[in-house]
Amino acid sequence: MTRGDGKLSHDLLPGEKGPQDACGVLGIWAPGEEVAKLTYYGLYSLQHRGQESAGIATSDGKRISVYKDMGLVSQVFDESTLNTLTGHMAVGHCRYSTTGSSNWANAQPTLGATGSGTVALAHNGNLTNSAELYEMVLEKYGVPTAGEMAQGNTSDTALVTTLLQGVEGRSLEETAMELLPKVLGAFCFVFMDERTLYAARDAHGVRPLVLGRLETGWVVASEGAALATMGASFIREIEPGEFIAIDEEGVRSQRFAPATPAGCVFEYVYLARPDATIAGRSVYEARVEMGRQLARENHADADLVIPVPESGTPAAIGYAEESGIPFAHGFVKNAYVGRTFIQPSETLRKLGIRLKLNALESVIRGKRIVVVDDSIVRGNTQRAVVRMLKEAGATEIHVKISSPPVRWPCFYGIDFASRAELIANGAAVDEIAKSIGADSLAYITEDGMIDATLQPRERLCTACFTGTYPIELPSSDRLGKNLLERTKTDDATPSNGCEPGPDSELESILTDKDRTASNGS
Repeated sequence: MTRGDGKLSHDLLPGEKGPQDACGVLGIWAPGEEVAKLTYYGLYSLQHRGQESAGIATSDGKRISVYKDMGLVSQVFDESTLNTLTGHMAVGHCRYSTTGSSNWANAQPTLGATGSGTVALAHNGNLTNSAELYEMVLEKYGVPTAGEMAQGNTSDTALVTTLLQGVEGRSLEETAMELLPKVLGAFCFVFMDERTLYAARDAHGVRPLVLGRLETGWVVASEGAALATMGASFIREIEPGEFIAIDEEGVRSQRFAPATPAGCVFEYVYLARPDATIAGRSVYEARVEMGRQLARENHADADLVIPVPESGTPAAIGYAEESGIPFAHGFVKNAYVGRTFIQPSETLRKLGIRLKLNALESVIRGKRIVVVDDSIVRGNTQRAVVRMLKEAGATEIHVKISSPPVRWPCFYGIDFASRAELIANGAAVDEIAKSIGADSLAYITEDGMIDATLQPRERLCTACFTGTYPIELPSSDRLGKNLLERTKTDDATPSNGCEPGPDSELESILTDKDRTASNGS
């Protein structure tokens, strides 16, 4: 798999190339409930945000227990393991990473000492001032000899965990309120000490974070789907720049920074589950409207509209509704293929073995097809999809994309390719169409995408489409791998991201012929 952009990660220790950022977070405060099992089910519903490691920490009011490992939530935990995680509070996490070794040391929740006890922390996002935070660690505590960083954790999450140590006798809440204004970038933190559950969302609200109510307590999660799965009712979103604490007295809220909203528009396009609601807008309805707008802007004469499953389905429904062209399912997706499986041999690759997706020849043959997808990053997936449709007998293939061309890397936690690998960077639309083998290609306009979200443009981050970054970025020598000791040649080294980029879902359908240079040539 082509790796993510090198400027996403914070590999602070030379030689360490583990995953860097977090993906799905969840916290629960519910006396009398089996909080570990509730967290397990909540994480299961957030599995789309991270599929490489999972962890749960619980507290009984006196001590914190943590269990985490590599793999899917269902692979990491079983009944006996969950039964050992007792208490009335829990913090859970599922992670996505793309390069280097996905190792246990970088799994979350992270654990650290504080001035008054212990902290377990889970993080969704990507920090942009990790170099500065590392210097703060050195200034306050010297080179770490204990804790997450000393044990090989090279993530920005470990930096925050270390800095939450504070000073002896000072509460975790006081330390957090002093630290959070100094943490820059995109973050949703869910953490706890032995007695209190905490959550914080960066001042721009780049990633979603919601608050829910159980009969016996409270839940904080990346998406509302986790609340529904756990039987919690949605209360509200955690506000940008807000810090909340939950204990036996209820929910306390205070602000560590003024809100300057810039929510990630790609959550609407691809990242969030369709049943999520962000800033009051249904993600599913936004995607259907993107499809409708795409049809208004880019009509094609065709016999069928089909989606690239699953993320392209709502937009394809909208396109079919608006265009009047019948909707059909042109692919069968194997739901039992996970993110990892036994790799086929060279001989099997040449046969074009398809473990994840197969075209329905009886539907496709002899038809002019509009195929709708959510985005094009490197173009490899679309190249494979077009090839499969041609082999199934499609006479014409018109590719419609429900987001604008992705031309810029994300520094806030999405696993996009480096800018040189982005197919839309430096290539015209007709060149991209030729590269992927389509008869035509069309993207939705930026205005059309934004209008579908029902959000004001100024409250959205569209950096991957426009190159305008709402959170100021440091100089290039303060970003990327081996921040403190790297050589000049490290600048171009790809690294890893946080949320899985759109190419990751169908990576398994690619053959060697699909993995060509994605620069429009």
